[in-house]
Amino acid sequence: MSAPAAKGSKVKIAFIGTHGVGKTTLCFDLASRLKRLDLGVDIVKEVARRCPLPINQDTTLDAQAWILHTQIADEITARAQYDAVICDRSVLDNYAYLVNRVGRKPEYDALVRGWIGSYDGLFKVPVLQAPSFDGTRDVSQSFQLEIDAVLDTLIDAFHVKAHRLDAADRPGWVDAVLQVMGLPFVPPQIDLFATA
Repeated sequence: MSAPAAKGSKVKIAFIGTHGVGKTTLCFDLASRLKRLDLGVDIVKEVARRCPLPINQDTTLDAQAWILHTQIADEITARAQYDAVICDRSVLDNYAYLVNRVGRKPEYDALVRGWIGSYDGLFKVPVLQAPSFDGTRDVSQSFQLEIDAVLDTLIDAFHVKAHRLDAADRPGWVDAVLQVMGLPFVPPQIDLFATA
């Protein structure tokens, strides 16, 4: 897994995990740090929130197919326009909701397996607490943990290299991502006193 060391390179990072674990906050925290490195940054927001079909425990195969394909389309668009793309979910954890509802499907196994290689970094966000009500996502902790378990199963089944963020070091998560990706923690300083 390689990462851009200079402006002009492209990188796509996804935070994976069940709902209610803080992926969205983490996306914005990382985006802020990357902008300070003078990178053009976009966040691919959680597409399930825009789905016109039922989600959560009432989801359907059609709903999850819409979510998977919309996720891919949004990632393609963002990657074409920005140096750094941060995804609030990946196709893998979107697929976990489909698998939880209707089981694995060979055609979606192939789609997800093929697309997972497009990420330069995947970071698994651990469950620290039950989900809180946000107007969209299910607040059942048992459902939250079901999805987390399905996701772990898929990570193993697809041999995905996902870096697991340390549950005991929430404040250090962004630094951990920067370190794994080989990105600087602070912007390079210009030497105002350098002589030619």
